[in-house]
Amino acid sequence: MSDSDIPELVEVIPDSSSVSNPVQVNEKLNIEGNISSKVPITIVTGFLGSGKTTLLNYILTEQHGKKVAVILNEFGESSGIEKSLSISQDGDLFEEWLELKNGCLCCSVKDNGVKAIENLMQKKGKFDYILLETTGLADPGPIASMFWLDDDLGGDIYLDGIITLVDAKYIQQYLLEEKKDEHEPINEAIRQIAIADRIIINKVDLVTPSTLNTVQVQVKSINSAADILRTEKSRVPLNFILDIHAYDFKQVPILNDSEPNALGSKTQSHHHIEKEVRTICLSEFPVKTIDVPKFERWIQWLLWEKTIPNTSDNLTILRLKGILTPISNPDSRIVIQGVQELYDLQQAPSSSSNETINDKLVIIGRNLDYQKLEQSLWNYMSWS
Repeated sequence: MSDSDIPELVEVIPDSSSVSNPVQVNEKLNIEGNISSKVPITIVTGFLGSGKTTLLNYILTEQHGKKVAVILNEFGESSGIEKSLSISQDGDLFEEWLELKNGCLCCSVKDNGVKAIENLMQKKGKFDYILLETTGLADPGPIASMFWLDDDLGGDIYLDGIITLVDAKYIQQYLLEEKKDEHEPINEAIRQIAIADRIIINKVDLVTPSTLNTVQVQVKSINSAADILRTEKSRVPLNFILDIHAYDFKQVPILNDSEPNALGSKTQSHHHIEKEVRTICLSEFPVKTIDVPKFERWIQWLLWEKTIPNTSDNLTILRLKGILTPISNPDSRIVIQGVQELYDLQQAPSSSSNETINDKLVIIGRNLDYQKLEQSLWNYMSWS
């Protein structure tokens, strides 16, 4: 089996919903928003050999009916794609954007990824989505933040989500690799899983069912909030990676549907990998409403000081998201999204349904102590 094999065609089920720009909590929201002209960007990441090349090769060469712009990195993982595409386009090597016969666009990033996006937007109207491939050794956090919170880029595009491919055969080895930098102890493979909104466990045909189950348990122990799909040769339906709206403040209430046992709790025990990076979910709040300024100060302390307030317990938060009821307006909801040291609070639109949405805060990171974090937050809320 070769990582350059092109997957079979799969049916694409489009999703017509869209996302708005981050706004301040106290700003008046234009719920409708003029977002129809914005283009979603999805970050595709994964450790070396995970199958990103196969996935992108499929998107760029198959007749799937989608006009997708793909931005490739310069570090050699996609050189095979560049060569095959250039041959299929009359043998001419391309230096910037190459328009393909199936309606897709392809770019080889040689210097500045932001510049590539800006150049791409000059071709606006020729594509529906952007897929940005990272290198196998890349930390997707800073890349995501660039598209998530950059006001200049945010006028034309919005971050739809982060997709991480996992090599079922070698991921256990990658997860256990130790970094030499004591200030950054979390290796790249773990970071990519922790920050992902959707996870593809690829090459399942190369491992036994027992190993595959172990891999999924380990992946889920790190990131219990992401949807996981098993596959081989990167054969995935595009609706699993496109239009997922992971950063859409109107979609966060789906956190309410999370399986209670899927997220870390105060009673669970954890093996080595889980102790390093895992998911916890704070819920069953002792107060019905949250003082947002106090909550923000608590979040800032965790993200920036990397400790639990008034303790010496070090931690690192890679991803957080949640929905809360503000004390200033108990009939509304506040949504929080965070990636590494950056976060954003937004007011969720009013819901016309009678569905009860419980307050919940999901945190993915290193050295997370459920009981201490819970007690710290409750203490912070009670202080004057």
